Amino acid sequence: MQRAIAQSTLEELIEALADAEHKRWSHWQRYLHSKCERQTDGSLLIPADLAARWQRQMDTDYSNLSEAERKSDRDQVRLYLPIVLDALNVVADDPPVESQRDK
Repeated sequence: MQRAIAQSTLEELIEALADAEHKRWSHWQRYLHSKCERQTDGSLLIPADLAARWQRQMDTDYSNLSEAERKSDRDQVRLYLPIVLDALNVVADDPPVESQRDK
């Protein structure tokens, strides 16, 4: 049985998820920038080994990633899960495991 969701509730959910996404993206950008070499013109040079690793990850289906890489993706999803559960008015029996990044 499907339930209708009020437009205002949907917009609140979008805003909450957009806030979480911006925090995730900002964290990634800080990490990325910290690994790059700043050029005299202000641009950033990604080291070849990292560029190759990230390219391989982009080109790999989730199911074919290493366990460590899949765990990293699951950790990212855990950041969104409380927002989704709250929107569904659902409480998890066991709260999601806190990711290392949140500590």
